[in-house]
Amino acid sequence: MAHTTVYVGYTVPQLLKGASRIFPSHSALGVLRHSAFYYCTVNGTIKSKRKMDHLERTANNFRQEVITQAKVCGITNESETVKRLRLAIANKDFTFKAGQWVDFFIPGVSVVGGFSICSSPGLLEREGILELAVKHTVHPPAHWIHTECTLDSEVALRVGADLHGYQESKGNGHKLGTVKLYYSAKNTSELLFKKNILGLMNTFPGKITCCFHVTQQRSQICKELQPHVTEGRISKKDLEKHVSNNTSWYICGPPPMIESISKLLSNIGVPGNRVFFEKWW
Repeated sequence: MAHTTVYVGYTVPQLLKGASRIFPSHSALGVLRHSAFYYCTVNGTIKSKRKMDHLERTANNFRQEVITQAKVCGITNESETVKRLRLAIANKDFTFKAGQWVDFFIPGVSVVGGFSICSSPGLLEREGILELAVKHTVHPPAHWIHTECTLDSEVALRVGADLHGYQESKGNGHKLGTVKLYYSAKNTSELLFKKNILGLMNTFPGKITCCFHVTQQRSQICKELQPHVTEGRISKKDLEKHVSNNTSWYICGPPPMIESISKLLSNIGVPGNRVFFEKWW
């Protein structure tokens, strides 16, 4: 039976990591696959009076034992608020799966960061390179990356959040489903990896589609994006058309957004066991 997957989010680096999981015949830059989200919390609620740090939030999650040294070999601005960090990994035993994050250790900074990996395992295998997309905040690790990190800065990494027992369907009549991504940001400059997403839509027509939402757009939207952009927030009307027994829903974004979309999905009849979101965010 064909399966439909809907992703709703305000940020997508986590989704851009391993299309080969769904489309194994392609060495695409990696996105929108089921396995990366099976470490998510099912139908959870986010309630906390004190903001926990990364290590507290993920204390019960699996981690690899090895801590690996890495050197910064590239820093680029993905947007006004997000930097892409390119890290050279010399340790050949260092591996990760699509959808995992890293604990990020910085010499002289006592707080440990936790960042999603936005590159594919294939890039690490081929070039010994791992990439992170980090949004600027006052959190010490993110602040360091945006204000002090330079080429050749040395850090240490440890992979966390091993995927929970996801078994791929083999020989059981499973048919490839479809993926619909709703991606919201303040404006089109904050839509990270939009060109990659458009490329995947062209590569897999009818299988991967995306609707970009912008809430504070001030400039003209480029022609390439115009057919795919809606002004305003993701709404009930957008999502209710996808409700079915065969649809899974994956939410990625800040806690208030996750809680809001979770309630919206509940109100339109989506069972709680079909809704997944990242619990470590």
